[in-house]
Amino acid sequence: MAWLLEKEVKRQLPKEWGDIVPTEVFMQESREIVKKATEQGITMRILGGLAIAIHCEEHREFAKKLGRLGAGVVEGQEYSDIDFITYRGQRGKTREFFDKIGYVKRKATLSTAASERQVYYHPHGWFYVDVFFDKLLVANHPIDFTRRLELDYPTIAVTDMLLEKIQMWEAFSIKDLKDCLLLLRSHDIKEESEKESIDASYMAKLFAHDWGFWYTATTNLKRLQKFVVEMDKLGPEAEVDPKQIESTDREEINARINALLERIEKEPKSFGWTMRARIGTKKRWYNHVERPETVGGFGIWEAILKE
Repeated sequence: MAWLLEKEVKRQLPKEWGDIVPTEVFMQESREIVKKATEQGITMRILGGLAIAIHCEEHREFAKKLGRLGAGVVEGQEYSDIDFITYRGQRGKTREFFDKIGYVKRKATLSTAASERQVYYHPHGWFYVDVFFDKLLVANHPIDFTRRLELDYPTIAVTDMLLEKIQMWEAFSIKDLKDCLLLLRSHDIKEESEKESIDASYMAKLFAHDWGFWYTATTNLKRLQKFVVEMDKLGPEAEVDPKQIESTDREEINARINALLERIEKEPKSFGWTMRARIGTKKRWYNHVERPETVGGFGIWEAILKE
């Protein structure tokens, strides 16, 4: 790996951490990076599971009940990296910024070039940072963040967080299932863009022009709903203790999924959507991103929603 970096990075963790980087360090560092980037005139926001954790801090107890805490690649460590998104026009400034704060850039590869991203390593090897530009291309259904980064701070908008998760077809994991449940428990469904709500109108309009995205997203939402309704049976297979999730929480999540699905269904579909719908799943409707053998938790729906 060293040959891929622009200079050597040695992993040096404080002894009191016990060989894992605490979640609080990920949260603090990600917020600090966004703050410093903003001061340098760079619009940068946090993506992924860490963004969800930050946006749902008031519901951390519910995340604990779901068993979402500490569910990372490294045993006992909740996260392994920090994901950011910024605008392509700020690519050069972003490179200079990370160099200035001591992060070490990974040399460009075919993978990073194709996925429009840069990878940086913490100066003490604590973790790495993924920086995407304009779009999240490492996705079964790419998400465009053009003119959307200003909607929230220091994370992307909660609507985009949910889109990040429900666009997955090939690699929807237990972790993603729990992140969706946490998002839906923590945020109401509304017809407008608000920092603390999921914008059903935006999602419905987006799906109305893309049958493939619509199919993947609504399929995942229906599967989430089935999981919630049948949690006593399905929970243990997804590492969720049903006894920890109260009926009021289940009802709230179920109602919000219903509201979202109803709004998506109500939106008039484009001609292109209608034509693609006639073909359906006979033709692949999503982009390949990962393979079963390379993704932990691959096929979670196939594993827990047995007929």
